[in-house]
Amino acid sequence: MTPLIPFDNGYARLPARFFAPSVPAPVTQPELIVLNADLARDLGIDPERLARDVAVLAGNRVPQGAEPIALAYAGHQFGGFSPRLGDGRAVLLGQVRDQAGTSWDIQLKGSGVTPFSRGGDGRAWMGPVLREYVLSEAMHALGVPTTRALAAVSTGQPVYRRQVLPGAVLTRVARSHVRVGTFEYFAARGDEEGLNTLLAHVLQRYLPDLPASDTPTLALLAEVGRRQAALVAHWMSIGFIHGVMNTDNSSVVGDTIDYGPCAFLDEYSANKVFSSIDHQGRYAYGNQPHMGQWNLAALARATLPLIQDKPGQLEAAQAIIDSFPSAFNDQSIRRMRAKLGLAVAKPEDAELVADLLQRMDDNHADFTNTFRALSALSGQPDDADDAVRAQFDHPAGFDSWASKWRARLAQEGSEDAPRQMQMRQVNPAYIPRNHQVEAMIQAAVRGDYAPLHTLLEVLKRPFDDREQWAAYAQPPQSHEIVHQTFCGT
Repeated sequence: MTPLIPFDNGYARLPARFFAPSVPAPVTQPELIVLNADLARDLGIDPERLARDVAVLAGNRVPQGAEPIALAYAGHQFGGFSPRLGDGRAVLLGQVRDQAGTSWDIQLKGSGVTPFSRGGDGRAWMGPVLREYVLSEAMHALGVPTTRALAAVSTGQPVYRRQVLPGAVLTRVARSHVRVGTFEYFAARGDEEGLNTLLAHVLQRYLPDLPASDTPTLALLAEVGRRQAALVAHWMSIGFIHGVMNTDNSSVVGDTIDYGPCAFLDEYSANKVFSSIDHQGRYAYGNQPHMGQWNLAALARATLPLIQDKPGQLEAAQAIIDSFPSAFNDQSIRRMRAKLGLAVAKPEDAELVADLLQRMDDNHADFTNTFRALSALSGQPDDADDAVRAQFDHPAGFDSWASKWRARLAQEGSEDAPRQMQMRQVNPAYIPRNHQVEAMIQAAVRGDYAPLHTLLEVLKRPFDDREQWAAYAQPPQSHEIVHQTFCGT
C-alpha cells in the first residue's frame, strides 16, 4: 500500500548528537478535532485517508517511513542561557516535499515525554493547541511566513497544570525546526564539527536558493538577518506580538514559530505586553526589532568558531549585525506606506507614520480597525471619516493628522478607488482577536468545536468584508478584554 505520508527525511541522516530517537506516547481516546485538508493536499497527503487514521495524528501509531526524533537545541530565554533545551514535548516524524520541491517538517506537539523533557509531562492541553492552530493559520492567510497546522486531536487524557485540563496533540508543519538555539547548542559544547555540519545542512536543505559563497557562515548570517528583519516588520504591520522571542523560538528560515503567549493588539500601544511570563516587557510590541537584532547577534556568537580565524570575517559579521536596524526600518516603512496608500517613497513618510501611531497610542485607537477604516477614505474629508474618528478618544487628534496625510496623497495624485482597493489588501478586516480566541478555547473545553470552525472560516479570508462576520471585526467590550496570555507549559 502507498504510504500515508510520503516521507523524504533529511534531519535523521545527521549525526546522532543532533537529536534523540523518541517514539510518541500513545493516548487513550484520540478524536479528531480539526484537519487542514488543503494543507494535506499541498503536501501530497490524502486528507480523507489521514482523517481516518487518527492514530497517526495522536501518536498512537508511527506511520511507514517516519523516523521519530526529538531535536537538540539550546537557547537564551529572556536573556539567560540554557545550554540544553531540546524538544521536550514534541517529536519530529520526518520531512515531506511539496509539489514545488520544498521540504517540510511534520511534527507532533504534545506527544509525550522525550529525553529533553526536563521533568515535564511532554503533553499539551487543548487551549494552546487550538490557539496555535488558529493563530498560525491566520498568519498564513495574512501572508506572514509561519509554521502551519495540519491537525488537532483530543487525547481523552487529562493534563495537569494549575487545574485539570483536556489534553490534545497538534500536528505542526514547518519549513524547518532549526533555530538560532540549535547553533548555540553546538557552540556551547565546543563542537565545531557539529556547527559545520549544521551550517551545511541548513544551506543545502532549507536555503537552497542562496548563491554559492566562499563565506557560507556570513551568507547564513546575512540571510537570517534579512529574513528576520522582514518577518518582524510584517508582524508589527498587523499588530502581532510574538511574546517569547527567545533564541530557541527564532527560526533560521525566517518563519514565525512556537506560538505560545502570542497576541494581537486591540488598542495600539508601543509598550504592550500580553505574555504572563514577560514580567519586564523584554518582548513588548515595540521591542521586537531590538530582539530580532539581539537574536541575530546570538547566532553570530554561536558561529564564531567558524569565522574567527578568517581574515575580515569577524568585521563582516559585525557589519551584518549592525545593519539589522536599517534593514528592519526599510521593511517597516515599506509596509506602513502601503497601509497608508502611499506608492512613492518620500523621506518625510517615516514622520507621518510615527505621528499617526503616537496619536493612536494617546487616544486608545484600535490598531486593526483604524487602518481598515482609513482604507475607505477619499482624498477629501467626507462621511467616511467618521469611522476612523470613532476609533480615537479625541477625534480632533485624527483630523489634524488626516490633513497632512491628504496633502501627502495629493503629491502623488492617486485616484481614490485603486488606492482604496490596494489598502484593503494590506489592512485586514479580521484578525484572531484575543477575546474571540479565548471564547473559542472555552467552548472547545466544553466539547463545542463550532466556534473553532467558524473562527477558522472567518480568518481564512482576512481582507474580505463579509457582512455575516461583522461581529468578528469588533474589538472587545470592557468585560471581554484579555489582559494576559499564557504558555501551555
